[in-house]
Amino acid sequence: MKTVLVTGSNGLLGQKITENILLNKQYNLIATSKGSNRYPVKEGYVYAEMDILDPGQVRNVVAQYKPDAIIHTAAMTNVDTCQVEKKLAHALNVEAVKTLVAVCETMNIQFVHLSTDFIFDGEEGPYEESAAPNPLSYYGETKVEAEALVQHSHCRWSIIRTILVYGIVKDMSRSNIVLWAKNALEKAAPLNVVNDQWRMPTLAEDLAWACLAAVEKEVTGIYHISGKDMMSVSELVGRVADYFNLDKSLLTEVSSSTLNQSAARPKRTGFILDKAIRDLNYQPHSFVEGIAILEQQMANASK
Repeated sequence: MKTVLVTGSNGLLGQKITENILLNKQYNLIATSKGSNRYPVKEGYVYAEMDILDPGQVRNVVAQYKPDAIIHTAAMTNVDTCQVEKKLAHALNVEAVKTLVAVCETMNIQFVHLSTDFIFDGEEGPYEESAAPNPLSYYGETKVEAEALVQHSHCRWSIIRTILVYGIVKDMSRSNIVLWAKNALEKAAPLNVVNDQWRMPTLAEDLAWACLAAVEKEVTGIYHISGKDMMSVSELVGRVADYFNLDKSLLTEVSSSTLNQSAARPKRTGFILDKAIRDLNYQPHSFVEGIAILEQQMANASK
């Protein structure tokens, strides 16, 4: 049985990977994150504290547990924070990857790296894996630089790019656009939502499944993983309102230029999923199916 080490295991994707492995028992899991373990189930796997900004600690933890594969989910993903705190963004999104790649090369470990649709400028979406990056934000720049490190490495690697991940974790501590919209509308809070950005939102369970499929099949290369429905952000929020029977009159459509955000966003991203469907047997849920799964999980969490 392969041993898989996951960075950023306290995050939404990290917790979904943990959940998948514990349910299917197909791998030995080494869950790692900075600080204490926030996943509610503590048995059935190993948790090790690991700060990806500490190269010595990274080398020691990996050497101790000798994983067959590392799934690297940890990153600084807040686009505006990356734009303002560039030094920290580079450290987390690039220098940490350099450390992990070196460890994987030395110990012959498969490396699965998470990336983003924000490497593209949004002028020609949806994109195939071979499309040329042209990031509009510093966040996108760091992810392009990290991708280059991975692609030029001498380890077995795959890059999983994704879009606007949504889902819930047991303690409800990780918010995302679906939960944000639902919670705000339930409180009757007016919302400004952009109508000039289009995305293909990704259910966290689908992304976790794809990461583990990349490990299982030991694929090499870049894979686009997202939901299968393209929609504007305003349409996305409207669909959330419709599903939960919330008041859509609280929504005001605005253009991106009115928000005064630090970082520019691509207009239309989206992915062509044919390669992932062919090589990984990837079968994404529709957005409505994803919301239904999220609703059931929220019901279970409140019991």
